[in-house]
This record gives sequence, structure tokens and C-alpha cells, in this order.
Amino acid sequence: MPKKLKIALILLLFILLIMSGCGPRTTKPETNEGAAQEEKDKGKKDATSGASMANYTPLEELKDSYDIVIVGAGGAGMSAALEAKAAGMNPVILEKMPVAGGNTSKASSGMNASETKFQKEQGISDRNDLFYEETLKGGHNTNNKDMLRFFVDHSADAIDWLDSIGITLNNITITGGMSEKRTHRPKDGSAVGQYLVTGLLKNVQEQGIPIFVNANVKEITKQDGKANGVKVAFTQHGEKTIAAKSVVITAGGFGANMDIIAQVRPDLEGYVTTNHEGSTGDGISMIEKMGGTTVDMEEIQVHPTVQQENSYLIGEVVRGEGAILINSKGERFINEMAARDSVTAAINKLPEKKAFLVFDSGVRSRATAVEEYVKMGFVKTKDTIEALAGDIGVPADQLHKTLDTWNSAVKNKKDAEFGRKTGMDHDLSAAPYYAIRIGPGIHYTMGGVRINTNTEVLDQNGKPIPGLFAAGEVTGGLHGENRIGGNSVAEIIIFGRQAGIKSSEYVKTAK
Repeated sequence: MPKKLKIALILLLFILLIMSGCGPRTTKPETNEGAAQEEKDKGKKDATSGASMANYTPLEELKDSYDIVIVGAGGAGMSAALEAKAAGMNPVILEKMPVAGGNTSKASSGMNASETKFQKEQGISDRNDLFYEETLKGGHNTNNKDMLRFFVDHSADAIDWLDSIGITLNNITITGGMSEKRTHRPKDGSAVGQYLVTGLLKNVQEQGIPIFVNANVKEITKQDGKANGVKVAFTQHGEKTIAAKSVVITAGGFGANMDIIAQVRPDLEGYVTTNHEGSTGDGISMIEKMGGTTVDMEEIQVHPTVQQENSYLIGEVVRGEGAILINSKGERFINEMAARDSVTAAINKLPEKKAFLVFDSGVRSRATAVEEYVKMGFVKTKDTIEALAGDIGVPADQLHKTLDTWNSAVKNKKDAEFGRKTGMDHDLSAAPYYAIRIGPGIHYTMGGVRINTNTEVLDQNGKPIPGLFAAGEVTGGLHGENRIGGNSVAEIIIFGRQAGIKSSEYVKTAK
């Protein structure tokens, strides 16, 4: 056969293969991966890849009743479900968003815990009493002391529990307001939230716990004063009533509900928010209708380091690993590791109410969350201090002086300017150099429904509402007037587990 004829036949065969569908696809298949990419393209970066790729329970498998209905599929909800399942219960999780995770997905720095096995392995001497005292001080002595005592005393056990189900947090750093390294994060130092959600979701699915998304719970039902189920609206399938022997609300706070924020804190109008769009306070409203009460609703934490254009949190771990804050003159102006409210107040006193986080390649290597900030275009990078100063518009000579003074402070272990004592293990001398422009943003709602250490929701007389439990950011009282960074992740695991345990005990005794 002539050579030209062979080539023509090969080309013809290739064309026929494409036409028959065996060749490369020109359209993207409609899969969960495609949906996740579409969400990403819309700028919704708050779901983890593990959550967005998950195969959630199909609606046709929904039953009319369960032992326990859990409202909200964040860290607290999934922890509650796993403990309920371990107690022999038949729980279900209902999540109003298209994916699991909630605000847990956005957690960055880590999970605080004291007297842990990982601290001991690394020679970190810590005490539960010290954790208690520093958290109480950070909350301006307004924390619910019973809740706080339970919290610190069960923090190490929570780290062990996570490790037992394949979620290992053995890379330890420090956050503002703490004197010891007790902020636990994944081995590679990456953001804790995505790792946590992916690991919990994997365990939930392995345990066969049904988890329904696009399931917007509207009401807690009751009979004879006892919670006995929920009314839930599904995106395309109308409203259903699901019976339960107990109900656990883990629906998060209200940091994305500007109407509520305007009512309780009108001074925060105009602030950006780092919160997941599902954080609208639904759980609080439902519990109030059941007779539950709230506490500390006006206590809303403003995080000092938020990238303003994208409302994206720059985690405290960057400062914990050695970064400093500078003003438009290239000067430090605060102890960067002070409590969040103090750092926020210092930034708000600046004429422009914004500042720069400045750090080096060493910080970048130790705080791997920086890689995400780089990908998102938040980070200015230059090989020299002078070039970085020019890029961010601050005086080069002053920035150089500031870094020299800081590096001397690190060497001598004494910050004569602002008294910083933590996050000083490494100086800032390893090029290239980096800067992120930041300002304050609404981050966390310390207020919420009132519960006891059994996670039972309390009425106006301080008595438990039978069959109704709550955990996580939907609750209030633990943090007082100011939350320490790393404590919210600990809260959702510690009290999420407790809600699963205690709601199961209630079901067993109510039989």
C-alpha cells in the first residue's frame, strides 16, 4: 500500500473514533468534581476538596425517624455523630449547604490543647491550669468557668480521639495570648480546617452515618416540652418532618448575618467578614423558639489579620512562626502575639486602619498555610528588604531598621519595644521577604445559646430542655468577651463529642 494512502487511512480512522465518542471529551461531565470547580470559580473557597468531592447520602434514603437528628455538618456535628454511632445510636446529619464543613473548613491556625501526648513527646511542658488561666485572662475573666474547666480538662483527650480515627495533629505552634506551644495542627503545618473536615467526613461515611446536604432545618418540633424531631426543607423536594428521640444543634454562629450583627453591634457595620455564608444564626433562632436563652450575643470577635479584598483570614500561625506587623511608616506598633482584641485595637488606631504582615522564607516554610495565600495572590514577594519596601510603599531605610531591631530582639530573647515573648524562635533574615496587607474583619461570634457542660440547652430558669443539645459556635459563654486563637477548633471537637455522648445517654434513659 502506498505510504500516502496509509497516512490518509490512519487520519480517517482517528476522525471516526472522535465522532463515535472514543476520543477526547469536549464537554466536562457533570460530577461532584465539576460542581466543586464551579463553586471555586465563583470564589467560594470555604469548602475543602474532600467535602466537595464527597458522595452525600441520596434523598431517597431519608427515613421518617432516627435516634438522633444532628443539625449542621461542621466539626461539632460530625464529632457528635461519630460518638452517637459509637454509643449504638442511629444518628443522621442534616446540612443546609451543598457541602459539609461550615466554618470549620475555614479554620487555619490549629487546635489548642494542654498536657497532650504530642507536647510531652516534643518536650513542651504545659498544664491544664495554665491553659485555663490564660484563656480566662484572654476572655477578660468573663468566661463561663464551669464550661472552661471542662474544656481544658478534656482537651488532651480530644487530641487522642482525633488521632485514634486517623486525624493526627502533632505539629505544635503558638497563638496570641498563650505562653506555651499548645496549638496543634497537621504534621505538615497546613491549615487545620480542611484537614479536619476531610478526616471527619471520611470517618462519618465509613461508619455509615447518613449525611444529607441542601437540607435546611426550619424548626425543632416538640411534644410535652421535649424536643422530638425537626422540620426540614430540601432544595428541590419540599418540606419533611423527621422524628427523633433527641436533637443536637451544631449549626454554627451568625458571623455572616449582617442584620443580627447590626442589631447587637452597630459599631461593626462596614466590616468585612471571614465567615462561611451559612453562618446566619438559624440554630440560635430555632432554639430560642423552643424556650432556650442566649448569652454574650454582643461579644463578636474581630480578627486583626484579614485580607480585605477577599475577606480572607490570614491565620495567626504566620505570627506564631515569627512574622511581625508594620504600619505605613515601616514601624512595628504592637506586640503581635497579644490577644486578638488588643492587636485589632492597635490596627484600628492607625490612620489607614490597615497594616502589613512581614515575614521571610523561614516563616513560609514553617507556616505552610502561606502557600494558599501565595496562590490567591495576597502575598508580595521580593529578594531584598529594600525591594519589598518599595513594593508595599513604606520607607526602605525604616523597614530595614525595623527588621534589624527585631532580629536583635530575637537573638537576645528580649523585645524591648513591645514586650513580645512568644513566636520568637527564629529571626527574619532568610530571603526572599514577604508582605501581606491586612486589616480587621468580623471573625467569630462568642455569643449564642446557653448550655451546661452536658451540652444540654438551658431555658430561662437554667433548667435543661429535655432532648435538646447544642455544641460549637451556636453556643455562648465559653470564650467570654474575647476568644483565644485555636480555642474554637478545640471547642467544636470537645463539646461536639460531648453532645454525641450525652444525647445518646438521654435516648437510652428515655426509653
